[in-house]
Amino acid sequence: MKDKPTLILGASANPSRYSFKAILALRRAGYTVFGLGIKRNKVADVSINTEWPKTHSIDTISLYLNPKNQAEYYDRIKLSGAKRLILNPGSENSELVKHLEKTNIEIINACTLVMLSTDQY
Repeated sequence: MKDKPTLILGASANPSRYSFKAILALRRAGYTVFGLGIKRNKVADVSINTEWPKTHSIDTISLYLNPKNQAEYYDRIKLSGAKRLILNPGSENSELVKHLEKTNIEIINACTLVMLSTDQY
């Protein structure tokens, strides 16, 4: 396993969703992946849970929620211990960025899939 455990926030088992594609791409690349979504499900060997992971170390949060669905996660993200937050297209949110400005979380406006395919992950 690679050393950047990633939480997919907004995970979906719908194959047309980019969060689904990101889970598969991250697993193919050897990353540990956790899924958090509105429905319990599974994508490949990754469980999608409806509650924030309790005991796992998270390096990266890859966000796939639109801004109106993010507010309930602001404090969780802030206290997660994550080193970076990837705001995938459609999830960009200046309010969330402001909420995180006094943390050590690096905020990246990018696409997880593109980052993986260009070896920038």
